[in-house]
Amino acid sequence: MSALDIESARSALLNGVIAYPTEAVFGLGCDPRNEEAIRKILTLKERPDDKGLILIAADYSQLTPYVKDSAIGQDKRFSVLSHWPGPVTLILPARDTVSPLLTGGRDTIAVRVTAYEPVRELCRKLGTALVSTSANPSGEEPARTAQEVSSYFGDKVDWVWDEVTGGAEQPSKIIDPFSNTVLR
Repeated sequence: MSALDIESARSALLNGVIAYPTEAVFGLGCDPRNEEAIRKILTLKERPDDKGLILIAADYSQLTPYVKDSAIGQDKRFSVLSHWPGPVTLILPARDTVSPLLTGGRDTIAVRVTAYEPVRELCRKLGTALVSTSANPSGEEPARTAQEVSSYFGDKVDWVWDEVTGGAEQPSKIIDPFSNTVLR
């Protein structure tokens, strides 16, 4: 990722929504501290507020402002961290300060430390985790190219990273490590 791309992404994240490639599909993302941008994503996707959203990060430390780390016992900590980096999203206890738009009003949050290097680099250079939800209106197939993102959303996305996805066929698994339930 060039310095120009990073600066473009940073500028777009100050006020809005970006689209970027993940392991399998394009994601819509924003700064998870920006409620206005989170609402914009929900509006673009026509997604209900109670569904919640995933946060994607370069490493676990980028998730600790959102995850209630003290609620993860030592017995679960190894299990949780052993999934990452990788295409596994985990449902973990959320801090009380996390927006209900991210949690869907629950006391948990969906988080992932990606193994897809372009997105890891993006998160590292931006210094933050990102909201990550598939780039598609609800009920439609997720976009797999920048062109598909544009066909879905036109100019309503503030910046689109024209890069290839990681080539995975399926989106990340979603697991609740406390009940050992695979949700997707």
